[in-house]
Amino acid sequence: MTRIYLLVVAVSLVVLCSCRKTPEPQFDLIIQNGNVVDGSGQLWFPADVAIKGDTIVRVGRLEPGERSARHVIDARGLTVAPGFIDIHSHSDHSLLIDGTAQSKIRQGVTTEVLGEARSAGPLKGKARKEPDPYGVEADWSTLGEYFARLQKGGTSVNVASYVGATQIRSCVLGDEGRAPTDAEIEEMKRLAAEAMRDGALGLSSSLIVPPDTYLDTHQLVEMAAAVQPFGGIYSTHVRNEGEGILDAIREAIAIGERAKVPVDVIHLKIADKKLWGRMPEVIKLIEAAQAKGLHVTANQYPYVAGQNNLNALIPPWAMEGGRQQMLARLDDPVQRARMEKDILSGVAHWFDHYLAMKGWESCVVAEVQSAKNKPYEGKSIEEISKTLGKKPADVIFDLLKEESGSVPAIYHLMSEGDVRTALQTPWVSIGSDGTAVRPDGVLGKGKPHPRWYGTFPRVLGKYVRQENVLALEEAIRKMTSINAAKLGIDDRGLVKAGKRADITIFDADRIIDKATFENPHQYPEGIEFVIVNGVLVVEKGQHLGTKPGRILYGKGRR
Repeated sequence: MTRIYLLVVAVSLVVLCSCRKTPEPQFDLIIQNGNVVDGSGQLWFPADVAIKGDTIVRVGRLEPGERSARHVIDARGLTVAPGFIDIHSHSDHSLLIDGTAQSKIRQGVTTEVLGEARSAGPLKGKARKEPDPYGVEADWSTLGEYFARLQKGGTSVNVASYVGATQIRSCVLGDEGRAPTDAEIEEMKRLAAEAMRDGALGLSSSLIVPPDTYLDTHQLVEMAAAVQPFGGIYSTHVRNEGEGILDAIREAIAIGERAKVPVDVIHLKIADKKLWGRMPEVIKLIEAAQAKGLHVTANQYPYVAGQNNLNALIPPWAMEGGRQQMLARLDDPVQRARMEKDILSGVAHWFDHYLAMKGWESCVVAEVQSAKNKPYEGKSIEEISKTLGKKPADVIFDLLKEESGSVPAIYHLMSEGDVRTALQTPWVSIGSDGTAVRPDGVLGKGKPHPRWYGTFPRVLGKYVRQENVLALEEAIRKMTSINAAKLGIDDRGLVKAGKRADITIFDADRIIDKATFENPHQYPEGIEFVIVNGVLVVEKGQHLGTKPGRILYGKGRR
């Protein structure tokens, strides 16, 4: 009987134990043993980071009994930072082709900010649907509808957007260069407010080439004032980055002051060899505005070359009426001769890329569409000119004709000293001015600027580790909390309890950009893990295909 009794007890205990549920893990994800650089600029510290759902809930040393999680990342020897916020991106259409955002997420970018000058919406009235290099068919009319389409396909990164000033103007005036009437300005203001209610972060302009140059100070003040009640900012690629840069900065400051909105200058630079070394004057001008109580800041990318279009070399008068009118003028020998003369000698109040360069060797073709011109990708105008036995101006004119008026190009215009001076300025943050692409398929075309793949690792590898231009903690602050603060994204930008779990984990001893001007389609090294809204996207350097990104709406969204 005793044996039977003991057997019954034993069986009962087994049954009882098997009925008990396994305790739920305390956290969904723990990052343990990492060196945390929290984004505030403070010195790094060893800590564990615990995540539940999409939120960071603990930062500090967890006891062994507390380390209960569905997934654990051992970050021993690695740096744990907030996900990088790319405050200046051009992925508006490429994310519709491939929402995995390969060239950005592999840099550690977890948030893309779109919409410089020509935002995805509004797309109404007289706005012309420009040919899209990726073949995207625009089936939306508002910024809100664009966001909805983006969400439908999903993205690996979070996405936010400004509303573009040129985009708004084109809805009302098309390609006309004339001044708007009072009624037309009211319609522009209405469209700006509508975009803010759709979730835009503010107004963005680019004032360097037509039709962007048709926006005068008054129009920009009126539109910027329209975004002010919604908490918007004014982000601007200023009107001149060469001899007129100080006046261009003054205009941006005046727009912010009159509209009562913060100003962020896009990719702060001196893009004229005659002015190299004068970045301190630009910084002093902005800091004088800050001393008056105005909220003026800037961002930059860490390269001495920029990317624009060969059509940026066409004088403003020849761009009047839009791309088709420009192409028609290129068929007229008399007008071609006038264009060449203006390029070589300059036109008042026009930023002439040629005069800002060292010579035609400084202008390189980045991408063409036709098979005939493919051999010229990555070649300078000087090289192509010698190969074809043509004058440089004729090379430019003919390429534009054969490529329907658009040829992306790299312009070598800046000095390393000015780049470093801006990097060391506390209120200058980091943005790529790049597009989310990948080395294969339609997104792997041409030879785009290497910043599309390398901006953030370049800062951390070249300027932090190799050259000691910045401390690691300051570099991370420039990529995260500064950009979050500028944009009013209050729940991101710091590794801190209560913040959303956007996190980048990298090897500070190994991180470096690999993309070059000759071979730009190369991912960086040293980015080990990337987490977006608590979901792992990059694991041990490999993209998992997950798309946990969200639309980050501005505060004015209704």
